[in-house]
Amino acid sequence: MLDAKAVEVEDDTGRTIRVNGPAMRIIALYGAYNEMLDALGLESRLVGRTKIDRLPSSILSRPSIGTHMRPNVELVLALKPDLILQGGGRREAMLPVNQLRSEGLNVAVFSPTTFAELFTVIEKLGILTGETAAAGKLVNRMRQRLATVQSKVDQSAHRPKIFFEVRFPNLLAAGGKSIVNEVIERAGGCNCVTVDKKMVRVNMESLIACNPDFYIIQKGPMNPEPGPPAERPNFLVLNAVQEGRVHMVDEQVFSRPGPRSVDAVEELYRLLHPAAEPGNHNKGESP
Repeated sequence: MLDAKAVEVEDDTGRTIRVNGPAMRIIALYGAYNEMLDALGLESRLVGRTKIDRLPSSILSRPSIGTHMRPNVELVLALKPDLILQGGGRREAMLPVNQLRSEGLNVAVFSPTTFAELFTVIEKLGILTGETAAAGKLVNRMRQRLATVQSKVDQSAHRPKIFFEVRFPNLLAAGGKSIVNEVIERAGGCNCVTVDKKMVRVNMESLIACNPDFYIIQKGPMNPEPGPPAERPNFLVLNAVQEGRVHMVDEQVFSRPGPRSVDAVEELYRLLHPAAEPGNHNKGESP
């Protein structure tokens, strides 16, 4: 039986995650959870970090336990976490999960690709940490901000076509099953790539056929040096490039589901609908 202080949730792999009281020592193998926990006021419960995680900045003082896909199991065990969080969506992500679970550690896996799923994850983190009220308040704030953008989007009949570059030169785009897709839709745009995958390989022929109104490039670990599209072979035929509607955005804001996903919607709305924003006359600039 579940004791009075224990709580349970089901993660996105269908596994029951049980903690005997609020989780107090947490390690996030995927940095989005550091941001979620920080937004819940629980940054102090993070006892370790992966070597690439930088947010919130205070976690830089925490011990590094390796990488997202290859955590050092001995270091993780030494930190005695009562909850480990991992991002799903990639088969490789389950390799360290299975290894850590074999050591008796409590590992929850979530892979939100929509705001509805993201809100559910935040609420489940609230249950696991004993902070359901804080989770509810955070979700409500995010919903309210999205509703504000939606009210503006509803006033515009035009939904510009968006191509979102995940990686170059081996061109990858954000597909229909990604948080980016919903960011685009909620900002009043239409994703050129509708394939039901998180990321989709795209050839030049398909890109030219789409001929997006806006070309959005993420810059970050997956796309560190994308370079200006105007300097790439064949890209000058795209209307977005010809007319200066190319914008560089932060990969971790746009592609990492978390509290800043609402920032992404607000930022993209301003880029797509500059005339609707008082004092915003920026037509766009190529990176």
